Amino acid sequence: MDEELRSLAHRLRRESGGGAAFERLLLTADRDELAAELTAGERPLWAREIAAYRLGCAGDSRAFESLVLLLNHRDPDRCVGAAHALYELGDTRTPRAAAALATNELRVAYALVPVRLLTRLRAPESAPALITVLGRRLVPGDPHWRLALACVEGLGALGDARARAVLASAVPHPRLTAAASAALARLDAKPSPQGS
Repeated sequence: MDEELRSLAHRLRRESGGGAAFERLLLTADRDELAAELTAGERPLWAREIAAYRLGCAGDSRAFESLVLLLNHRDPDRCVGAAHALYELGDTRTPRAAAALATNELRVAYALVPVRLLTRLRAPESAPALITVLGRRLVPGDPHWRLALACVEGLGALGDARARAVLASAVPHPRLTAAASAALARLDAKPSPQGS
């Protein structure tokens, strides 16, 4: 059992109360049994989470929709587990789904994990989504500075020149100054493409 699954199992064992059903989902090698948990009626959330996580990490696309729902959950631990499984799943739909969640202003309080997932994916959708989210966070009085910082750090890691203007706008914000300056320095140090 890897560290991520061990952490999920520890958390959900408490939530579920343990028992035979929990252990069966944790240990079964039958993907069809896991997939059935995602479509069966009146199943507890912990059971769906284990099934989706295990299927996603196994590369089974039947987990995709459930994992996206968990990525947008109010419980950050569920979001983190879903992000890991989505990354392992490698579904081509993941970057678009993560970008939609990250840029949804109605769910801005839950956008931190999708932003971090976009950085990890390094997909074509990643930089534009992070640029959009960061730009919205730079208005006076915005309370989501941790999200803004994750965007700055993500854009620094992605090294996309399109982020230069929004990173420069982030520099005057005290909580973002150091990270935005470092991200800009990385952009400046990046070699120019041939012929530019």
